[in-house]
Amino acid sequence: MSGERPLKVVLCWHMHQPQYLDPESGSYQLPWTYLHAIKDYVDMAAHLEAVPRARAVVNFAPVLLEQLADYAGQIEAHLRQGAPIHDPLLAALDSPVPPAGSEERLALIRDCTRANRENLVERFPAFRRLVDMAEWLEEDPEALLYIDDQFVADLLTWYHLAWMGETVRREDPRIRGLQEKAAGFTVEDRRHLLSIIGELIESVPERYGRLAKKGQVELSVTPYAHPIVPLLLDFQSAREALPDSPLPAKDGYPGGTERARWHLREGIETFRRHFGLAPEGCWPSEGAVCTGTLRLLGELGFAWAATGEGVLGHSLGEDYGKYGADPSNNLCYPYRIQQSQTACFFRDDELSDLIGFQYSDWHADDAVEDLIGRLERIAEATADHPEPLVPIILDGENAWEHYPENGYYFLSGLYNRLAEHPGIDLTTFGEALAQGVAANRLDRLVAGSWVYGTLSTWIGDKDKNRGWEMLVEAKEAYDRCVREGRLEGEALREATHQLATCEGSDWFWWFGDYNPEEVVRDFERLFRLHLSRLYRRLGETPPEYLAHAFAHGSGTPAHGGVMRPGRAAD
Repeated sequence: MSGERPLKVVLCWHMHQPQYLDPESGSYQLPWTYLHAIKDYVDMAAHLEAVPRARAVVNFAPVLLEQLADYAGQIEAHLRQGAPIHDPLLAALDSPVPPAGSEERLALIRDCTRANRENLVERFPAFRRLVDMAEWLEEDPEALLYIDDQFVADLLTWYHLAWMGETVRREDPRIRGLQEKAAGFTVEDRRHLLSIIGELIESVPERYGRLAKKGQVELSVTPYAHPIVPLLLDFQSAREALPDSPLPAKDGYPGGTERARWHLREGIETFRRHFGLAPEGCWPSEGAVCTGTLRLLGELGFAWAATGEGVLGHSLGEDYGKYGADPSNNLCYPYRIQQSQTACFFRDDELSDLIGFQYSDWHADDAVEDLIGRLERIAEATADHPEPLVPIILDGENAWEHYPENGYYFLSGLYNRLAEHPGIDLTTFGEALAQGVAANRLDRLVAGSWVYGTLSTWIGDKDKNRGWEMLVEAKEAYDRCVREGRLEGEALREATHQLATCEGSDWFWWFGDYNPEEVVRDFERLFRLHLSRLYRRLGETPPEYLAHAFAHGSGTPAHGGVMRPGRAAD
């Protein structure tokens, strides 16, 4: 690397899970929030704690923070007072008696096989044997007659052990002891494991808060329930990048600007409650931005936001040169639009997607060296530019199950090599701006997201559009109740938060037949339940169409569809 000025690099990890609470039963329908907490959120904190010179931006969705707090509280109340746990898997883990009914027992067994086969099942021979038996039972359910309670207890225990963070597995003797026992887990063993799970979930905000106070981590936030802000503002924004995109049979989302402002303000307050400080930066849900989004962020005082490289490419058109000779059209600088002081950074899709999709199949040392080499070449290409910065932004949770040992060797090597490299300054977006990284002017911002630089992941498909039509009708019912004065005080607050849940991005992410059947079924059902719950909170009967499925999946996308590359395949 030439030149004396180091290349600034920002690693930005986004942590997000949607609201999985079934509004009818009051029970969590999917376990991904607490499973990612004990596997990924704790590991990502531990890797930073192990390399004090490493830096990162970590973004938390507010609905995730609320679910983590709820899980921690439920587990503590259960262990101390015997209060119920409203999550079927966690409740079963500590139950002395597994379910007796064949259908209920088979459903529980099936849930305990939902894990990466290569890295979370095959790695542990005892767990692999149990999963093999579980798959056989699914093919021949009548064999359940010959399965005793110990099989279910061991399967539940191993499922949670397999999902345990690698740093926990290596450092906590209690987990090692359970793994070494391998079989015949007792009620006491399972309660012990539940208490460890509770400790880990409770530690997540505390650990990241400490890292933030030390200056190692910059914490940022998304709008409260993770809505796609440009679509709340204007459905037509989808056509800025895709002029022929089909749109819902509605003119737009009623009162969308105020709803977007509400999500941002509520997100800030939720963040403040959990971390004791106000966020300076915002990763808009899915990096989805438009001119109106950045102006709202500026209005609320955010110093920075970030989105995908495709948005910059669409906005600059033929002038875009990525790391070319002209610093004014370069990926390695933030940009500002008129009437907003919020600086917007743009994700390097190639480097981010390598971590998300490619390096998991490499030897960790080779992957780290490859990434370092690419950064060194970027430094050479931008040697004459003032203060260039490379933003690497991706999901901080879903990639790691595709890596051996939950990405332990890759992440450890990556942080160490970046922190010690004399030509790289591992920093954060806020610190880079404070140190004088200047923002270029962007005269035209084409609405889009980190996925392909468009909004097509959330609108344009017939099922996605139908989802928006249902949501618009529910919002019209909400507005009518508010206008007529039928909602006040706590009832109004609860209905408003229920509406926010319905406005989340994840429902629309999963609608579409290119997604897996099982996952589409889970999310489509929850969406209809949440809309039905909203109508009931409004004192109205839910429309008949909410009793019928409208989206079905049949695809097999990479990584099960939980992640997507930033750039569409050529």
